Amino acid sequence: MTHPTLRRVLFCALLLTGSGLAQETPSSPPPAVPAPLPASTLRGLWIDAFGPGLKTRAQAQRTVDDAVRMGVNTLFVQAVRRGDCLCLNSTYPPVTDPDLEKNFDPLAVMVKLGHARGLRVIAWVSVTGAFNTNAPNTDPRHVFRTHGPDAGAQSWMARRPDGTWQEGRDGWLDVGLPAVQDYVTQGLVSLVRNYAVDGVQLDRIRYPDGDVWGYDLRVLARYRAETGATGTPAVDDPAWADWKRQQVTNLVRRVALEVKAVRSSAWISAATITYLEPPRVGDLVSFRRTRTYWDVLQDWPTWMNEGLLDLNVLMNYKRDPIESQGAWFDGWNSFAQSMSARPDGTRARVAAGSAMYLNAPEVTAAQARRAVAAGLGWVGYSYRTPTAAVYGERETGAQGLETVRRLLTAPGEPLAVPAPWTDAPPTVRGVLGRVTGTPVPGGHRVEAWQGGRLVARAVTDGNGYYGFATLPAGPVEVRVSGQRWADRVPVRGVVRLPDLLLRTAATGAASP
Repeated sequence: MTHPTLRRVLFCALLLTGSGLAQETPSSPPPAVPAPLPASTLRGLWIDAFGPGLKTRAQAQRTVDDAVRMGVNTLFVQAVRRGDCLCLNSTYPPVTDPDLEKNFDPLAVMVKLGHARGLRVIAWVSVTGAFNTNAPNTDPRHVFRTHGPDAGAQSWMARRPDGTWQEGRDGWLDVGLPAVQDYVTQGLVSLVRNYAVDGVQLDRIRYPDGDVWGYDLRVLARYRAETGATGTPAVDDPAWADWKRQQVTNLVRRVALEVKAVRSSAWISAATITYLEPPRVGDLVSFRRTRTYWDVLQDWPTWMNEGLLDLNVLMNYKRDPIESQGAWFDGWNSFAQSMSARPDGTRARVAAGSAMYLNAPEVTAAQARRAVAAGLGWVGYSYRTPTAAVYGERETGAQGLETVRRLLTAPGEPLAVPAPWTDAPPTVRGVLGRVTGTPVPGGHRVEAWQGGRLVARAVTDGNGYYGFATLPAGPVEVRVSGQRWADRVPVRGVVRLPDLLLRTAATGAASP
């Protein structure tokens, strides 16, 4: 994306001589007071791709009809399963499944059918999923075939310290590899560019369970180069965990801004982890003791605070009758709500995701009731397995869905009065740029200045990208390594700054 030259000004600031940036120490403005949010009307279903529901035109029509009868207003449709797409027009290869109808584009059809019935359709993407032994993709373009465990220096697999890569039946991509971040971003952008989806949802936007991942040799070499660490970090090394966690956040930032650059009205959502006991409301210290933070390396409160997530759908998979899990369900919901405020005065949206497949219909209805009463949205997992009895193959999917529907649509229940979800995403603008040239350990420090004040800081990722998503509209000056680049944050959309080439003092000044 190009911008008129007159809108840009490039200044050379001489940090090394003590002038310019080095002499300025302004303070950031106080954060805006967030406005209270009305109760969310989001009522959704996850539509997974591991069984019937999306594989033929007839199934797609029935899925949409069932969703309308149930009273939901949003479908989280699995678009990317494990490096392959239930679609025909993206950078991912199509799913190879003998049950998939020939020349059928499930995502396109679900968008068309859903929109015709007033439903929003979110493309649900398994970000780091790459392989499953039960359902391998046979397309030679598939990521597991081009960058799998036997690809040598081209392998992108997350690995344990002993070099093994398989987690159960699955293989995962390592987000610590810059090439993986490019691959994921391009795939997600292609979905938004080629399909009229209402947004994207990031699933498996994390490391695998177990706290022992990230030991690809190139990831380790990058970690040492950026931090100055020596040797191989222990699995419980907090600095190592912090670095890997930052790679996950960097990918969320890149995806969010790249997608918003294509369509500012697209929702950026994530299906997030809520293992075990909840943190205390408003307490980030207690959150950082949870497995969400230290095991799978998700820092979703930061994603919400920085405007990278419009919608956090908690995978709040609890079974009320077991021990304290009902209280855990409510506690995670309350904690997420307490993390929703952002510096620009907006709030991220929160929805509770219920594990319909683990519970009796009465428990699902009770969880949906409590979530909605707290002002949250609600999403059920999943359409294909709507009850524990269906999951355990003790009743049919149609039987289970009908029981759940009757409970959720009874008078006074959350789906009794169907209503559209009409919220607009809270993040509608941003700034995205890239620094190229001479790398520096740990990335380049980037600052955003508005009105003569420092308003945000960032660090470039492994590909040199940086970005900001909560800046007010108006003039902005981006400063990095003694250089200043002036532009304007739009009212809507993402301004894409030109690449900034930085050279060392020996090779000359930086240039855009």
